[in-house]
Amino acid sequence: MPADIEVELHVNRYASRGIAGRLKDALAAWRRRAPLNHVLGDVHYLAWFLPRANTVLTVLDCVSLERLKGARRWVFWFLWYWWPLKRSAQVTVISTFSRDSLLEWVRYPPECIHVIHPPLSLEFQAAPAKRNADRPRLLQIGTGPNKNLPRVVEAIAGLPVQLAIVGTPDEAVRARMEALEIDFEAHAELSREELVAEYEKADLIVFASTYEGFGLPIIEAQAVGRPVVAGNVCAMPEAAGDAACMVDPFDVADIRRGICRLIEDEDYADALVAKGFENARRFAPSQIAEEYAEVYRLVAGR
Repeated sequence: MPADIEVELHVNRYASRGIAGRLKDALAAWRRRAPLNHVLGDVHYLAWFLPRANTVLTVLDCVSLERLKGARRWVFWFLWYWWPLKRSAQVTVISTFSRDSLLEWVRYPPECIHVIHPPLSLEFQAAPAKRNADRPRLLQIGTGPNKNLPRVVEAIAGLPVQLAIVGTPDEAVRARMEALEIDFEAHAELSREELVAEYEKADLIVFASTYEGFGLPIIEAQAVGRPVVAGNVCAMPEAAGDAACMVDPFDVADIRRGICRLIEDEDYADALVAKGFENARRFAPSQIAEEYAEVYRLVAGR
């Protein structure tokens, strides 16, 4: 942060489950309120009792609203979005896509919503690639429903590749990979150093998600110097710039096309890597910190 911004960090005491722990943490946030308060992460309820005039709220995405139905959706909308936004003088979002999604669900002054992208951690640095020509190593980040692993598995069926997965695939996906005789390995609960090492060992990164509020693994891969296959939906084109091979994440054949192109066309892959280094510079921590500082100054000035 710039020198005029003094930061004090508070972490939730309770996990974000049930009403009791969340209510206690919301009250604790009120007791620890400062001249300016910024609620980060998927813990919007911390803003319930904070003074509106000096509170900033970050909204990552609206995916839960889109997945929930009936009364559960209404309760979640009220407690996670409507009420916290009413307690916030300014809101930040991590992508233009997230801003547009938020405005579809909640009435809020658009001029008070600021798009500030996530910062790229400095531990992701350029690393020389060791091409595995005979059996390229593909890195799949995540195994949640939106990470699209089942379609990726179908897309690489029969290809001479190795699939490294960050996360734990469910039994159905694991059984399908074994049936297709896919050479795979899965890594769960990696340390930060181990995660960076997985990027460095990969020949290309597969991030053909069906939903992302931003898509941080795209720029992490770009910073390390690896070409990326990314989904062409939600915020991923915004994160990737023109430095990734964009595919339709709902089309197995298109995912396969993108992977094969990066494997077979080295000139294309190298061009994406060069563009990726340039794109990743947009997310330098110093740049992102200054953008947040401008929002803080705006609120403090009021």
